[in-house]
Amino acid sequence: MRFLRRSLVGLFLLSVTLGLLAYAGNMVQGALEARLSEEPRQRPQRERVFAANVIAIQPETIRPVLSTFGEVRARRTLALRASTAGEVIWTSERVEEGDLLVRIDPVEAQSALDTARADLSEAEADLRDAERQRALAADEILAAENQARLRANALDRQRGLQQRGVGSTAAVETAELALSTANQVVLSRRQAAANAEARIDQARTALERRRIAFADAERRLANTGIEAEFAGVLSDVTATVGGLVSAGETLARIIDPTELEVAFRVSTPQYARLLNDGGRLIGADVTASIDILGVDLEASGRISRESAAVGAGQTGRLLFARLNDAPGFRPGDFVGVRIMEPPIARAVRLPASAVDAAGKVLVVGEADRLEVADVQVLRSETDDVIVRAPGLAGREIVAERTPLLGAGIRIRPVRPGGGQPAVEEPDLLALDPERRARLVAFVENNQFMPDAAKKRVLTALRKDKVPAQMVERIESRMGG
Repeated sequence: MRFLRRSLVGLFLLSVTLGLLAYAGNMVQGALEARLSEEPRQRPQRERVFAANVIAIQPETIRPVLSTFGEVRARRTLALRASTAGEVIWTSERVEEGDLLVRIDPVEAQSALDTARADLSEAEADLRDAERQRALAADEILAAENQARLRANALDRQRGLQQRGVGSTAAVETAELALSTANQVVLSRRQAAANAEARIDQARTALERRRIAFADAERRLANTGIEAEFAGVLSDVTATVGGLVSAGETLARIIDPTELEVAFRVSTPQYARLLNDGGRLIGADVTASIDILGVDLEASGRISRESAAVGAGQTGRLLFARLNDAPGFRPGDFVGVRIMEPPIARAVRLPASAVDAAGKVLVVGEADRLEVADVQVLRSETDDVIVRAPGLAGREIVAERTPLLGAGIRIRPVRPGGGQPAVEEPDLLALDPERRARLVAFVENNQFMPDAAKKRVLTALRKDKVPAQMVERIESRMGG
């Protein structure tokens, strides 16, 4: 009986479960049929509008600036070479025009000069003796000629006597013989005079040789001291007191720090832009700059010449610009160079992000929709480009292109001056006394920094707060 009752209860629960499942299935089927029978509703799509920075095109005359790098070189240098061998006994620490820089031991040169002076005195004495001999030879010729004249007169008398019958033939012959002897003496005296003249010529030649030797000895003595031809600074010094040098050895080099030039290389197209109609370089203005411990040093100049050859393995052109006033610059400095190109009329300066690789820009049209326009790219300068945009004067273009922007896209223009730009403040540091003193001492002991730059850096270091960039640069050089 109990079994029958439990069976009936189970059968009842099973039938109720199946009924509920059937009812739930019917409800789901009805909901699906109602959903499928409904007409689809379309929601209106909203057009996306992007915000974009825009700038107006205003053609003007722009002077492009060509940027490159170069090396500072000395325009006037002098190699100090030893003209004579010997021991260095003195060196100078200052280099002014006409100052003595190096002194080589002059003992041997002085001895050679004394010997040459003695030889010169001997040659002068020989010349005086030869001249006296010539004077004596002239007197002897005069005496011999007088003797020959007397002998001739005696011969004439003997012949006269013979013609009158008073003289003898033997007396005439004796007079003729005496005259012949007198003429022979005259000839001998003339030969002696000729020898005296030859001796004078030899003495004069020897005197000239002694004078040349004396001048050479004086030059050798003067060459023991090397003087500066112009004021400057010494470089590559090898001479030391007590050191031995040989003739022709390079002791040092003098560099004139006021006569500097910067050598820089440009590409061939850039070089072509620096030529005039005649194919010659224009005297373009040049500015060279270098950063020393956070202080920028600049020097202006003008292009003066170009290299005659390109050079093996090189491209472009090597140009040289003479610097007018370059305090703090030294030969060998690696500097940035800015060259002012000829001005370009009716040009526009745009951000480089506004122009694509094909030379196209996005122009704001009606209803703030974008249009594509072509521009002619003339120059590229860091983050800017200089273009010529015919027909776009006064119109606005997108300053920063993105993949989301294109022709037909509607934008919300953001024009310059719409908001107050944030001014970027330089990072400042408050230094403790020990760190500040260490930085000041390093700058004061730096011998390569110009006085003007050193003064500016020390002024900045003594303030309450110091630029962090300056501190970082100084500590990177001092190893801190």
